[in-house]
Amino acid sequence: MAMEIRYATNPKETKSYDTDRLRSEFVIESLFVPGKLNMVYSHVDRFITGGVIPTAEPIKLEADKHEMGAEFFLERREIGIINVGPKGFITVDGTEYVLESKDCLYVGLGNKEVVFKSADSANPARFYFNSTPAHKNYPTEKVEISKAEPQHLGSINSSNERTIYKYIHLNGIQSCQLVMGMTLLKPGNMWNTMPCHTHNRRSEVYFYFDMPEDGLVFHLMGEPTETRHLVVRNEQAIISPSWSIHSGVGTNNYTFIWAMAGENQEFSDMDMVQPKDLR
Repeated sequence: MAMEIRYATNPKETKSYDTDRLRSEFVIESLFVPGKLNMVYSHVDRFITGGVIPTAEPIKLEADKHEMGAEFFLERREIGIINVGPKGFITVDGTEYVLESKDCLYVGLGNKEVVFKSADSANPARFYFNSTPAHKNYPTEKVEISKAEPQHLGSINSSNERTIYKYIHLNGIQSCQLVMGMTLLKPGNMWNTMPCHTHNRRSEVYFYFDMPEDGLVFHLMGEPTETRHLVVRNEQAIISPSWSIHSGVGTNNYTFIWAMAGENQEFSDMDMVQPKDLR
């Protein structure tokens, strides 16, 4: 297990960052390593973002006692996990859950043991997760993508025809503050979240996947009048602080997982920014 620490930034300072500094602050480049569990602890709403590929042996989710001050990972936290690879299993305090590709599992505060395992070690599962602080226990719950709440948005004319699947939200899996779902762009569509928005009440993490080896996304960030871009490749994530827009355009269609935390869980709580106001 490896945990990297990232500290919070402010918009005034970020204006002066070069490409390397922007990437070191906001891009998570290497989440998935076979046989390992990697995590990034961000002081932006104290998000923990991680990836795990169990191969020959199961992998247990454990707390970094120095950084978290906890005896076990979910002592004061909740977690949302989505399998972005082949079939796998997650065991929570002795109960096993089967996750096919794009299925989601929520595990609440107080559960002591979370173990990841692949159905086929030669073609292993790829578990992506986000974790946030929690104040009460909500039940462990699994949602298959076929049962998630879909929302169809955009059009081919604006190159952003997409389907949003909501997993952890006010009308779905209940949580303390974590909101989590997935957006699938249809073939021939490249734009996400345009017109863009900010939400000063919440931060967000984007995880891009289902991209070809030579594909990429230009992720837009920054204040609406001080935009910057980050080049993101397959299975890389972006930490998006509350003051920043979060939008992107790819070289082809792709899928991304979004997770939010902060003052509320209202999916529609956004401060919209019109394209004419971007700089």
